[in-house]
Amino acid sequence: MSHRGSRQLQVSGLARVEGEGALHVSVRDGRVERVAMRIYEPPRFFEAFLRGRAYTEPPDITARICGICPVAYQLSACNAIEDASGVSVDGQVAALRRLLYCGEWISSHTLHIYLLHAPDFLGYPDAITLAQDHRQIVERGLAMKKAGNAILELVGGRAIHPVNVRLGGFYRVPTRAELAGLAERLRPALDTAIATTAWVSTFDFPDLELDHELLALHEPGRYAIETGTPRTASGATWPLADYSGHVVEQQVPHSTALHARLDGAEFLTGPLARYAISSAHLSRTAREVAADAGLGPVCRNPFRSIVIRAVEVVYALDEALRLIDDYEPPEQSFVAVPARPGTGHGATEAPRGLLYHRYGIDADGLISSADIVPPTAQNQAAIETDLARLVQANLHLDDHTLTGLCEQAIRNYDPCISCSAHFLELTMDRR
Repeated sequence: MSHRGSRQLQVSGLARVEGEGALHVSVRDGRVERVAMRIYEPPRFFEAFLRGRAYTEPPDITARICGICPVAYQLSACNAIEDASGVSVDGQVAALRRLLYCGEWISSHTLHIYLLHAPDFLGYPDAITLAQDHRQIVERGLAMKKAGNAILELVGGRAIHPVNVRLGGFYRVPTRAELAGLAERLRPALDTAIATTAWVSTFDFPDLELDHELLALHEPGRYAIETGTPRTASGATWPLADYSGHVVEQQVPHSTALHARLDGAEFLTGPLARYAISSAHLSRTAREVAADAGLGPVCRNPFRSIVIRAVEVVYALDEALRLIDDYEPPEQSFVAVPARPGTGHGATEAPRGLLYHRYGIDADGLISSADIVPPTAQNQAAIETDLARLVQANLHLDDHTLTGLCEQAIRNYDPCISCSAHFLELTMDRR
């Protein structure tokens, strides 16, 4: 509604994002006064009810935080508890973990590209309406998502909340013959992913260049997925154990999701950050596809994140085929992880960005403390700032068009609102 130089843009329920949230934008006398992305989902208490559970339980419990990226939660939990126990997982078991994570990237990114984000660029309200006019586009996306699900099912036991993951590795490892059959399903999906990147690169991208710091995991010589050390685009790095000293969460009054700041400043994690920090470590095919799509070594336009996600699908399929080709079944499907009192830190690159877990384990092998920092919570402040800049630059648009542009901008970040809902601290002041 517009009157007397003031405009109020209101989205009561954000569509095509994971979870429930809303957006409120206030403009007064030609200046954006306030942007609030409200997450009003109730707190889910995962960190609280992990306390007192056996140290072996967090991988299965935290997988239930998200049905789209459960592997991210499982492997971040495994990394943290194995760190507390002083155990390292390597060889073919570690390779299988990376393969499993590739499956999640393929499945999640493809869901986002085809069903959640592409309709914005193509002028459709949703994927159902898109399918009425372009059935083959949606079917192509669903076929590619099935390829990711096939990895999750074979290595993880099922596509949603995999049941084959355990501390130190897996309950069962696949045979070479099983993985050879999987590779036959992945090869045509790689061709589709290459075509998908070319397709999304032709979309019309609004102008928006973010200037936040970018944060992602980094590994020497390869694109970081399931392990790594925090690194910023400006080159700063620190041990994972120091994460909470740099990334500090804070409560805001309008959201059940915490906001976070990196050394006191807003920052962004996710595809733009991963690509800026590690694009040189993509496979040759993925680098060529990225160049053909018009991407340089760094991209700071969040609307073009859909292109980077498509490139990451190409990489994940390429990497999955490489891992399958190099696979030799390990003698043991897992490494023993004994209970040991201490604190462990773990992180992985969820499709939406860096996911950090910290667990304290007591002398009885029980979880004494838990801290889970999901990517969407880390991105919240940056999203609001980007929305403010976007609205300010497009005030000439009518309210309906501008509101739609704001919704599209939020979907750039593929927020997982359900993952971000935390219990807010309550302070009672009785007088």
